[in-house]
Amino acid sequence: MRGTLAAREARLAYLMLTPTFAIVFAIVLFPVLANFWIAFKPVELGDLRPPEPIVRERLRSDATAVGAEVVVRYQMRSSSQDVAIRDVVLFDTLPEGLTLTTDEPRCEVDGTDLACVFGTWDAGYRENLDLTFEAGPAYLAAGAPDPLASRPQMRGRAPNVLTDFTFTLDNFRRVIGAPDFWPSLRITLWYTVFGTIGSILLGLFAAQLLHADFLGKGFLRGVFLFPYVAPVIAAAFAWAFLLDPLSGNVNAVLKEYGLVEQAVNFLSRRTATIDLFGLELAVPMALTVVILFEAWRYFPFAFLFILARFQAIPQDMYEAADVDGASPLQRFWYVTLPQLVGILSTLFLLRFIWTFNKFDDIFLLTGGAAGTKTLTVQVYDQAFALADLGAGAAVAVVLFVILATFMVLYFRFAPEGE
Repeated sequence: MRGTLAAREARLAYLMLTPTFAIVFAIVLFPVLANFWIAFKPVELGDLRPPEPIVRERLRSDATAVGAEVVVRYQMRSSSQDVAIRDVVLFDTLPEGLTLTTDEPRCEVDGTDLACVFGTWDAGYRENLDLTFEAGPAYLAAGAPDPLASRPQMRGRAPNVLTDFTFTLDNFRRVIGAPDFWPSLRITLWYTVFGTIGSILLGLFAAQLLHADFLGKGFLRGVFLFPYVAPVIAAAFAWAFLLDPLSGNVNAVLKEYGLVEQAVNFLSRRTATIDLFGLELAVPMALTVVILFEAWRYFPFAFLFILARFQAIPQDMYEAADVDGASPLQRFWYVTLPQLVGILSTLFLLRFIWTFNKFDDIFLLTGGAAGTKTLTVQVYDQAFALADLGAGAAVAVVLFVILATFMVLYFRFAPEGE
């Protein structure tokens, strides 16, 4: 009896969770599965619309007397230049009183219904079909209605590359074999790692600064959240304006203090040479700027979590450290930092995943130019700039595999309990 009741409760629980499963599948799993499906198919942007026959009609002559001819031209073509269309049929509704006189074996009229069967159209098929009708008394009695009043319809069947079961690895071969793939992957890793570390370090510094009690602390906490809550397009355009080589404030200040002789185009210059103690170093200029933007924009997220963890650290630990004569640096290293390891690890995981998938920041600042083309920008370029959805989906799958590998290694080697 107990086992039967438990089974019924389990079935009821699954039944109640069915809507949740359906929503998760529709919103989360289905797009992921669809991306994997497209990645293994030769799909271009034009393939989103399946091949279909297209028709337009024109009236070449109209009748003003009984027995006169009405000539209608059907301009037909295939929408595809690569795929044949089978079982093509034309349907149209004619005004009453018209009789087909053209000897066209493919067409027949039943009352006022016209049907033409064309069979299979080859790729790129075009045809102009002129049909002649004889006007009868009923046609003129009705006031010679417009034969074009009813729009013709065409039907046909064609294989759809999105739904067939033809799969290929060509997308991955072309994407991975492209000369810009590995540089884009390297740039993505640099951008992700340094952007993530930068945002966490800034968040840690801000949390340490605002953890102390002083007048105006609440106001400053609100100000520190501004980069995160501001619209990304507004933040990106503000940075682009400040760094503009002609009217930007940054270049104006640098030239005012004699730090540069000419304006620096921070967002369009790939590299800059810096003389450090007689050693010339080539610094990726535009990439460094977008990394700084990433760290500045998302440090409030880390700031909130770290500040909350700061407030949960028992004050007894700091009092004990003071009794032992610990310096501020020792207090931070031996008391504060061990208490933050868990939240810092979680923040690094989340920010790494989100930054690795970040697209809008780089696209708004540089468009992927000047050595800032990450894999996410490459997804956009392949799918929409080059109209190759299959290649874009393949790059997205590569992103997924890299992130999945990172997560497996992270959870495998993360400290126990963190």
